[in-house]
Amino acid sequence: MLYLHEQNIRDAVSMKDMINAIDQSYEIYQSKQFTMPTRMQVTDDDNTLLLMPCITDDVIATKLVSSFPNNTTSPVLHGLVILNSQENGEIKALMDGSFITGFRTGAIGGSAVRHLARKDVSSIAVIGTGVQGLYQAIAACTERKVTDIYVFNRTAEKIPAYKHSLQQWIGHEIHIHTMDSAAAAIDKADVIITATTSKTPVLPDDKNLLKKKLIIGVGSFQPAMREFPRSLYQLADDIFIDTEDAITESGDISTPLAENWISGSSVKTMAHLITSNASIASQHDKTIVFKSTGMALFDTVTANLIYQRAIEKGIGTSLT
Repeated sequence: MLYLHEQNIRDAVSMKDMINAIDQSYEIYQSKQFTMPTRMQVTDDDNTLLLMPCITDDVIATKLVSSFPNNTTSPVLHGLVILNSQENGEIKALMDGSFITGFRTGAIGGSAVRHLARKDVSSIAVIGTGVQGLYQAIAACTERKVTDIYVFNRTAEKIPAYKHSLQQWIGHEIHIHTMDSAAAAIDKADVIITATTSKTPVLPDDKNLLKKKLIIGVGSFQPAMREFPRSLYQLADDIFIDTEDAITESGDISTPLAENWISGSSVKTMAHLITSNASIASQHDKTIVFKSTGMALFDTVTANLIYQRAIEKGIGTSLT
């Protein structure tokens, strides 16, 4: 059994590797060659415990993760990924599930940028400077030549630490701007990324600030959570989701459907887009929405890749 902590995983794979693995996950999702129940969520006020198992033709993985959004002195997410052999059920690896969750969620956003963002985008806005906001920015910079990142967080005191962490990944050539409102952050951005657990929209209800942009939401994973304003759905030319479970799990999809702001036929999966070899990245006049709630299949495919690369490179600690 191999144990892989955060640094082991970072040494084993790059963000580009993870984005490629997300695209592979979409292909498996579209082919239906996997077994994955709807993830179990156990809630206690604002806190949530999630259990996410999945079986593919190659491997079995289970992620156990807790989300405590009100944490101030420790991370919001804590988790563990267990990788089992598909052949005999043997435990092959234990991995840092907190890092995998953040890293692969960043890669989900990176895949959306790869397939949905214009080729010439150079600026992004990040609303929410927690772990998810960090890896979203890293992934966006992996897929496009970003020159400017506009950042807003409701607790401004957290932004300097975010900027320091981000610069360690992307260097100092990309300009990171601290903004005093979400409206100011998204004004000059080509791509808008929201990474919060807010129960009310964090983006301004202003069509002029939202139109002709790619808006990526990764924060809301429960029906009571919403990051997007109503006007966005009035603008959206295309709405993509990472898994059909997002229709019921996220308030950013379930509420607009319930309120008839959008129709069910207007919501499409990224898996269908990617496997059909279609691309809308060259279309400059569209407002495009991508909503992610994540799924165990992502964890399974990325964890298997991490394990294989770690074995190849001799990385990790053997547990007996």
